[in-house]
Amino acid sequence: MGDPPPGESPNSSHAPSRLVSGQTINQMTIENKMKMIPSALVVNAAKRLRVGLCLAVAVIVPHWETTAAQAPVNLGMAGNFVVLAKSGISTGPASAITGDIGVSPIDSTAITGFSLILTASSPFSTSAQITGKVYAPDYAAPTPANLTTAIGDMQTAYTDAAGRSLPDFTELGAGQIGGLTLVPGLYKWGTDVLISSDVTLNGGPNDVWIFQSAGKITQANGTRIHLTGGALAANVFWQAFGDVSLGTTSHFEGIIMTLTSISLGTGASINGRLLAQTAVTLAAATVTAPAAPAATTLVSATTVTGSYLDTSGQSLDSGSKTITAPLSGSPRFYRIRSMTALTITSITISGGNVVIIYN
Repeated sequence: MGDPPPGESPNSSHAPSRLVSGQTINQMTIENKMKMIPSALVVNAAKRLRVGLCLAVAVIVPHWETTAAQAPVNLGMAGNFVVLAKSGISTGPASAITGDIGVSPIDSTAITGFSLILTASSPFSTSAQITGKVYAPDYAAPTPANLTTAIGDMQTAYTDAAGRSLPDFTELGAGQIGGLTLVPGLYKWGTDVLISSDVTLNGGPNDVWIFQSAGKITQANGTRIHLTGGALAANVFWQAFGDVSLGTTSHFEGIIMTLTSISLGTGASINGRLLAQTAVTLAAATVTAPAAPAATTLVSATTVTGSYLDTSGQSLDSGSKTITAPLSGSPRFYRIRSMTALTITSITISGGNVVIIYN
């Protein structure tokens, strides 16, 4: 991606110039990652203090480049469901689900084992096994139209996850990832993926993991996926061309998106979502919708690869798409956390604040 035209204060005597990553011009260093999440900016407050009143005439020239950091996959309306399938959802013995479930284009007869309770002319049914609602295309409006949109969004999300390019890791462990600690990034395998022992995903609450498998994903009985460092299941995406199977009493974290089916063995649990383009099969399983990250939040860290936390004192004007935050007393990198890709269009320093405009 090319550099945008450099900007210059109207009172500046400096000629326009390019800023390479890490170069300091007057009071600040800026590194902005364009059209990707996260986008980053570092402001050197110590240098700013040395230039004093020169702030008003400083030349601000952002440097634009791509980054390996991944944007979360946009689930659209599919994100309203903890289980969504095209050809059916079944359980036996009874399972415990927190969140809404739905099927389409198959009708409610393909939701089995839940003892559904449907009130006449209702857009949803309920079940003692589900803390949430059950949707099917043979229920009252607006459910049929909403499910059509949700299924379309599920397919779009799968295509997005499968199409991410420039992986950070390729064929890691020849598909055997048991026992590993995995940092945020894009992982790609042309094979099946096997989780034969516990796996740890270590990163902050704004970090994203995307796992691409050209085959199946299989988790062994009794194994667990652990999230550490504040990592969120809502930011972990598992895309598989083949079946995804979670073994008995295993525990999984993240959003599963498969072109075929998903099955959970007896006593298996997941903190995440099950999005299958065929069927989902449960057996005394526990399925819990993940906690969602904040919609649009400015986060910061002391290094570009550090752990990003919510920036204190920030304010968001969603109408003008502006985030304002106080300048830190030390160098900080800033990113925008969002569930959809954003473009930073302007970065300025005003009244002791960082002011970021995005779209």
